[in-house]
Amino acid sequence: MEKESIPSNMLKLFGLVICISLTTYALATTPEEEQGVRFASKCETCKILATELQERLSETGKSHDVIETGYSVDDVKPKKRTEYRRSELRLLESLENVCDRILEYNLHKERSDSTRFAKGMSETFKTLHGLVDKGVKVDLGIPLELWDKPPVEVTHMKSQCEDMLETYEDAIYEWYFHEQDQKGLIDHLCAEQVLHENDKKCLKETVQGVVGKNKPNKDVKGDRGGEL
Repeated sequence: MEKESIPSNMLKLFGLVICISLTTYALATTPEEEQGVRFASKCETCKILATELQERLSETGKSHDVIETGYSVDDVKPKKRTEYRRSELRLLESLENVCDRILEYNLHKERSDSTRFAKGMSETFKTLHGLVDKGVKVDLGIPLELWDKPPVEVTHMKSQCEDMLETYEDAIYEWYFHEQDQKGLIDHLCAEQVLHENDKKCLKETVQGVVGKNKPNKDVKGDRGGEL
């Protein structure tokens, strides 16, 4: 029985498909990703940026100071008086270095969703530190003093945060001066400005069964609308 041969045009088509697939794979991966590194998504970055900025605003919003702006040579014209908590100065001070706060986060590899980025030591490293404290030799391939340094996923997210802050600065200003009484920053910035509809899943993800500092963030559902 004669073996059926594959037409040459079909062979060329298979070759083209394979070539395209390999090219796409090469473009979609980095050396870090090939080593199992999963960088933060746009949703994860925006969620944490908005959370940290609102937290920073809540820290600066307690002041009842009044600031004076304007200048007159003869000091005849009255200067404009503005409550600090409603001022642009407060926003600028809150925005300054807000992305640096991301370096306080750790990667919790025992979690698979966006809550893998959280403050505090991960359960994995708590266990490893416990073993070391008991005298057990643990070799992770990196010095012990580097265990608690921010992982590459976190330092990379800081850069992503800085880029996002620059791109969406106007949207943040719009929210601060006109929208914060109606909705939280996660809703205004992430859900309405940054993300497409099918990219918003992480906004509803919260740490389950944890209270205290890591309890579910009400901002995820926009419950913290109102003046900060």
